Amino acid sequence: MTEPAPRDLASDPAADLDADPGHDAAIAVVGMSGRFPGAPDLDTYWANLRDGVCAITDFTEAELLADGADPEELRGAEHVPAKGHLADADRFEAELFGFHRTEAAALDPQHRVLLETAWAALEDAGHDPLAVPARTGVYVGGSPTEHMLAAHTDRRLAASIGAMQIRILTDREFLAPWISYRLGLEGPSLTVQTACSTSLTAVHLAAQALLLGECDTALAGGVSIDTVRRQGYVHYEGGIFSADGRCRPFDERAGGTVPGSGVGVVVLRRLADALADGDPVRAVIRGSALTNDGATKVGFTAPGVEQQTAAIVEAWSAAGLEPSAAQYVETHGTATELGDRIELAAATAAFGGPEGTVGRVGIGSVKSNIGHLDAAAGVASLIKAVLMLEHATLAPTVNVSRPHPDLRMDATPFRVVDSAAPWPLPADGVRRAGVSSLGIGGTNVHVVLEQAPERRGTRTTPRREILALSARTEPALRTLAARLATALRAPDAPSLADTAYTLRTGRTPMDVRAYVLASDPAEAADRLTALAEGRDGGDDGDTPDGDGLRGLGELWLKGGSVPWPETLGEGRRVSLPTYPFAGESYGALTLDRRSGQPEAAAQAPAPDDDLTAAVLGVLAEALGLADAVGPDTTYFAAGGDSLTAVHLVGRLRDEFGIDVPITVFLEELPLQELAKRIAGSTEQDAAEDSLDALLSEFEAE
Repeated sequence: MTEPAPRDLASDPAADLDADPGHDAAIAVVGMSGRFPGAPDLDTYWANLRDGVCAITDFTEAELLADGADPEELRGAEHVPAKGHLADADRFEAELFGFHRTEAAALDPQHRVLLETAWAALEDAGHDPLAVPARTGVYVGGSPTEHMLAAHTDRRLAASIGAMQIRILTDREFLAPWISYRLGLEGPSLTVQTACSTSLTAVHLAAQALLLGECDTALAGGVSIDTVRRQGYVHYEGGIFSADGRCRPFDERAGGTVPGSGVGVVVLRRLADALADGDPVRAVIRGSALTNDGATKVGFTAPGVEQQTAAIVEAWSAAGLEPSAAQYVETHGTATELGDRIELAAATAAFGGPEGTVGRVGIGSVKSNIGHLDAAAGVASLIKAVLMLEHATLAPTVNVSRPHPDLRMDATPFRVVDSAAPWPLPADGVRRAGVSSLGIGGTNVHVVLEQAPERRGTRTTPRREILALSARTEPALRTLAARLATALRAPDAPSLADTAYTLRTGRTPMDVRAYVLASDPAEAADRLTALAEGRDGGDDGDTPDGDGLRGLGELWLKGGSVPWPETLGEGRRVSLPTYPFAGESYGALTLDRRSGQPEAAAQAPAPDDDLTAAVLGVLAEALGLADAVGPDTTYFAAGGDSLTAVHLVGRLRDEFGIDVPITVFLEELPLQELAKRIAGSTEQDAAEDSLDALLSEFEAE
C-alpha cells in the first residue's frame, strides 16, 4: 500500500493555515538539548533508545566508598548500588557565562548544567544564544540537591560570600532567572515546581504563554541532579524504588523505579512563526493540558484515575483531534504496581476501549532506560517522543518480558513496545503521539505531539561556501570541527549553504577561530577533519579568491565582527552540532554522612511497656503530635500518609532493630494499639502482607 505523502508547509508556510483547524494553536519544537544517563548529547541518547540500552549504572563498592558512601549503609541488605548517573555533572564553562571561580564553585551543579543546556538548545534551533530576540521566555524547574543543603549549612561559605549570595546561587527558585540574566532574555521567567511532572508542566506553560502572546520564543524543560556523586539508594518495602536496580514498566516483574539525574531543554515557537522564519521544526505540539487529582484519591502521594483521564482528553481536544488519532503514548511509567495500574486505567478510559483495537497504540517509558529523573522526567519523555517522530521509529522499553497479569493489557488498546520497529505512517499521513507526566501531589500533564511538516531543501545554485567556526579553546574548536564533519557526512546532512548560514548567524563569535572553504558537503567534511586533526583545513590556496571568501576568512581570524556580504545571506537555520562544553570541574558541596549524627545502634530489647512508649513517641514525632495521643487517634486521622509510613519503617529498623511490614499502617488501629503491635513485632511475615491492599492505599507515584 502506498503511503500518503507527508504534508509540506515549508514551500508556502501560509498555504495550509486555513485547511488545518489546529494550526493556529500549534507550537513548533525548533530546538532541543539534553544530557541523560549514558548520553552526553541527543545523538547518543537516540542511539541508546533505538538500540534498547539500559543506561542505569551498577556501582562497585569501591566506587561508592571513594565518593563518600557510608560503609554501614553499603552493608545493609536493602542497599541497592545503582542509579541513572549523569557523568561530568561537576564540570562547567564558567567564563562563558560570566562567573568567577568562587561563584562557579558555589553555584549549584543544577544551575551550571541547565545554563549550558539552554545555550545548546538555542544553538540547535539555529540561534546565537547571546543574540536571541528579547521576547524569549524561560520556563524550567529542578529538584532538591545535596549541594544546596550543604551550602546552606556551611558557615565558612556564608562568611565568605554571604548568606544571600548562597541562596541565589543554589536555590532552585533562581533556575529560570539565571538563564534569563546570563542570556539577556526579557520574556517571562518562571521556575516551575510540580514534583515529578515539573518539566512537562513547564512545557505546557511555555506553550500557553506563546499562544497568549506573552513571548515569541520560549525555553522549557527541567533538571535533576540530586548529587554529582556516584550513589546508590536504600530500598524499602512499599516504597517507590526497585529492589534490584532495574525499572520494568508494566511488566510482570515490575517492582518500582530507580533514581536518576539528567537535564533537558526544548525551544518552542508558534508554528506559523517558525515556518515563516525558516526555523528547523523538529516536531509540533498540537495541544496540552494540565489537571490535578484534588481530593479524588486515597492519599496525597497516590495517583488518581479521573483527572489523569481528564488531562489526556483535554489535551487532544485542545489539539482538535480525537485521542484515537494517537499511535503511541510515552507514559509516566514508574513500574510501581499501583502507579502503572492507575495510569493504564486512565489512559484506557481516554483512548478508547479494546473492541477490535487491542494493541493499536504502542506505549513505553524511558524510565526503563535511564531511571526516574524527578523534575526532569517529563522533558526526557518528550525528547524521546520527538526523536521517535523524527526517525519514524518506535524505540523499545527495556527490561520487560511479559505484561503484569493484573494490568489486563488485553482489555486495553495498548501494547508495550519492547523492540525497535519502524513507525508506520497512518492513513491520514501524520504520525502522532501523546506524552504523559504525573507528579506527587497530583499534577497531571499530557502533551499531544505530531511529526514536523516536511521541509524542502534550500533552492540555491551550488557555490563555494565559507564555514566560520569559533570556540573558547583550541581543543574545543577541534572537537567542534570533528562533530561538524560527521554531521556533513550523514545521509540526512543539511545543505552546505544552510550549514554556512547557520554558523555565521546562529553561533556566538568566540576568540579561537578557524574557517573552511568548500564547494560541497564532502569537501567540507574532509577539510573539517583536517582541521580537527591539527592540519590546515582552510583550502589548498590554488583556488582563485574571486568570490572574496578567503579574504573574509582571514578577517574572521583576526577577531571581532565580520561584515558578511548580503550575497551570503541566503540560507536558513538548521540543526547542527552544538558547542562542545568541556569546562573544568568545580566540584560540588556534599554532606558527609559519616561525620554527622552518630548512628543509633539497635537497642537491646526493652521491657514491653518501655518499648511501646518509645515507639509511640516516634510515631507522635513523625506525625507532629505535640499533645498526648488520644486513645482513638488513628494513623490516618493524625495525617499519616505513604511517604511517612516508608520513613517510619526505616526509622523503626534503625533505632529499635524492629522490622515491621508497611501494611501495619493500613490497619485502622489507634496509635497506642499500633505502637503496641509494632513493639511486639519480631519479624516481617510476608505471607500475611496484603500487597493489593497496600497498593490500593499507598504509593508514592
